Amino acid sequence: MYFSNYIIPIIIIFLLVYSIFKKINTYDTFVKGAKGAFDLVLSIFPYIATIMLMVALMRISGLMDILVGVLAPVFNFLGIPTEVTELVLLRPFTGSGSYAILNDIYNVYGADTYIGRCASVIMGTSETVFYVATVYFSQTSVKKLSYAIPLALLCSLFGTIIACLVCKIL
Repeated sequence: MYFSNYIIPIIIIFLLVYSIFKKINTYDTFVKGAKGAFDLVLSIFPYIATIMLMVALMRISGLMDILVGVLAPVFNFLGIPTEVTELVLLRPFTGSGSYAILNDIYNVYGADTYIGRCASVIMGTSETVFYVATVYFSQTSVKKLSYAIPLALLCSLFGTIIACLVCKIL
């Protein structure tokens, strides 16, 4: 057996012992947290549904193929392989869609190839910017997104460029 198999049970036992020591009603606290999570899900659901619909429409309509064709030369100039262009474009919008594209890249090119390594590192160095912004900004009073999202997208692009450069060097 591996130690990692015991991490979650150890954390749960630790939290139960801690709550007993601090005289916290564990069940009521759990229910209160679950209720808060349910309210959060209800409040962000329209935003997430919109993002998922937009991504599906981009792929089905062929707009994604057009964008890949237009942006591939620019990305190649920046050192990003054409084969990962769709991943780079979809990653800011969807995590699960990005993993599906990553799986496709692994199936076509392999995980140990330059393309597979680039895709893997891109997944590790980027974030679902619009999802995170949706969750964060829907729960705060901040409404001016003029700098946050463009800066996050720019940082994601820089991370992608550096990821592909590191993969090329190694």
